[in-house]
Amino acid sequence: MMSDRSLDRRTVLRASGLAAVGGLTALAGCSGGGGGGGDDTATAESTPTETASPTEPTDTGGSSGSASFDGWLEGVSNYDGVVDRTGRSEVTVEVGVQANGGYYGFGPAAVRVSSGTTVTWEWTGQGASHNVVAQDGTYESELVAEAGHTFTHTFESTGTSKYYCMPHKALGMKGVVVVE
Repeated sequence: MMSDRSLDRRTVLRASGLAAVGGLTALAGCSGGGGGGGDDTATAESTPTETASPTEPTDTGGSSGSASFDGWLEGVSNYDGVVDRTGRSEVTVEVGVQANGGYYGFGPAAVRVSSGTTVTWEWTGQGASHNVVAQDGTYESELVAEAGHTFTHTFESTGTSKYYCMPHKALGMKGVVVVE
């Protein structure tokens, strides 16, 4: 259960982010280069990939309605379960989808893939500059605002990879890749 204090803090953080997008101020780290990983590409993929849609069936990870991920996705407004994309060699996650009071989300927020799957994050061009940073430091994209920019990472080992957008993490721009 959320306290009134945490709700008020979250509201203030969202409002601050919206004001920054409106041109009043710039969020720290929203412009300029980030720590680029060797996987970055500046152009869209030339081979077809599957884009997960929030309207497609989701696997909620049990009778609770959603997997917990130790609270990692708590407060992420567009998280409504884990989208199952197992059996596909390539999966696309959009960066900068409508969530968390603006274009501060990954779409889908949580996806399940098979070991060996390449996940491509593709920027929508909405919500200022974003990046993709693994919580455990295993991958990191550069900070980009350009629509169509992509970053890829192949998940070879089973487990759960939590990631976020560094400048918008406090707004709830977080995601999870579950690798089976």
